[in-house]
Amino acid sequence: MNKVYVEGRKFDRVDFKEKLPEKGAYENCTFSNCLLTTVDLSNISFSECVFDNCDLSMAILKDTSFRDVKFRNCKMLGLRFDDCNKFLLSFSFENCILNFASFYQLKIKNTLFKGCKIQDVEFVGTDLTNTRFADCDLSRTIFQQTLLLNADFVTAYNYSIDPETNKLRKARFSAAGIAGLLDKYNIVIE
Repeated sequence: MNKVYVEGRKFDRVDFKEKLPEKGAYENCTFSNCLLTTVDLSNISFSECVFDNCDLSMAILKDTSFRDVKFRNCKMLGLRFDDCNKFLLSFSFENCILNFASFYQLKIKNTLFKGCKIQDVEFVGTDLTNTRFADCDLSRTIFQQTLLLNADFVTAYNYSIDPETNKLRKARFSAAGIAGLLDKYNIVIE
């Protein structure tokens, strides 16, 4: 099967459940208002692409490559980013719903999460060095054996992070968010 190379194309209001994306490489493409729920994106490479207002919930990401990809205003429930191709994996998320996603053991340094709902997400064994969680809801998200060196949680909220099982050196938190670092002690902070 031949793989396609698509550069600079705009996909608007495409229902990829009806017409699956062709296997291959997509570079500098824009996907706007597209439906990709449960779509198999395995072995597809996205480089410097933008997904805007798309629904990628439960898409299959086996060996999918995301290199410098921006997700804006996207619904992305239940995605297994840990199944992606790890080589040069880089992305950013703005105003996205990432609930029930997994970033298990990924190295995603310098990632920006801005204005996102990141609820019930798994960051176990993940390298989040220099990552910024700006105005993000982290309810019930699991941080375990996670590298959070220089991570920024100043405007994040609803997080629970155990300093004894995560590396937090020079991570930044607001005074109001300190309670999220003490949850395991079941103490009352007034």
